[in-house]
Amino acid sequence: MFDRIAPRYDLLNRLLSLGTDLSWRRRALELARLGPSGRALDVGTGTGDFALALLARSPRSASVTGVDISAGMLEVAERRAAKVGLGPRYERLIASVESLPFADGVFDVAMAGFVIRNVGDIPRGLREMRRVLRPGGRAVILDLHTPRNPTIRRLYRTYSFISPRLAAALGSDPEAYRYLPRSIEAFYDPEALAMLLRNAGFTRVRFERLTFGIAAIHVGEA
Repeated sequence: MFDRIAPRYDLLNRLLSLGTDLSWRRRALELARLGPSGRALDVGTGTGDFALALLARSPRSASVTGVDISAGMLEVAERRAAKVGLGPRYERLIASVESLPFADGVFDVAMAGFVIRNVGDIPRGLREMRRVLRPGGRAVILDLHTPRNPTIRRLYRTYSFISPRLAAALGSDPEAYRYLPRSIEAFYDPEALAMLLRNAGFTRVRFERLTFGIAAIHVGEA
């Protein structure tokens, strides 16, 4: 499914969120900052949007490794990285967060943008993110949630009606954009996700809601 939507993925994200996702990403990137020689893991790196933005605001000695299960997404990421001259600092490989092919304690930051709700075994994925972090490292997770406010929730659910039609109009896969709203409905609320992070071994877990609770950023320390 993600292979099919890769060519239009970023464009549809901008349109469906009315550009709001850009401010969410900026805030997450502030929390995922890298120092000199810092190394980040981008889980579900997709088209490289999050990873390349982090590299652009990090010291030149910093690097990002991106993993994804979609070869189609990684192909787009490779082209984007080459276009902006960040390819050598951005490693990409096919892998699942549920079984990361890295030794313990090798990353300073593990980040995930709009990914964790799509993981089959979320507790296992969070434990893997914790395992590969160095002591004092941090996880930064940005994802979508169902808003608490009933009025906002009703407005938000119009997304379920609009997104498949917009996807079809722009030549993408409408069925994928029926799945994505359902994945949000089925996802943990921010409090429950924070508890899962604690259960995975993270400390100083906190989160902030964004835009009436449509999204949230979670941070946990190793």
